[in-house]
Amino acid sequence: MRIAIVSTDNATVDDHFGKAERFLIYDLGNPSVFVEERTAPPFSTGDKKHPFDQARFTEVLAALAGCQRLYCTKIGDRPAAELRKAGIEPVVVTGAIADITP
Repeated sequence: MRIAIVSTDNATVDDHFGKAERFLIYDLGNPSVFVEERTAPPFSTGDKKHPFDQARFTEVLAALAGCQRLYCTKIGDRPAAELRKAGIEPVVVTGAIADITP
């Protein structure tokens, strides 16, 4: 299974989906294998009242192509629902990337 992780330090799941400027892509298995880093402009504009921006979301979704799960510390209801529609399950968690198991 291919997963995407929001991480600022390459070791932990430690940031909000909307703030992510990069995603660490792994093939989840035993052992899990790092595949690549993918970049995208952050989904959030920094304005807490911002409406859902389909164009920004589409760019982020392109960076997540091929992934079945996304691990982040927080995600809004609408982006989470849109990810699910695209076949990507958001997982809200904080902790070490090494602790993520299939």
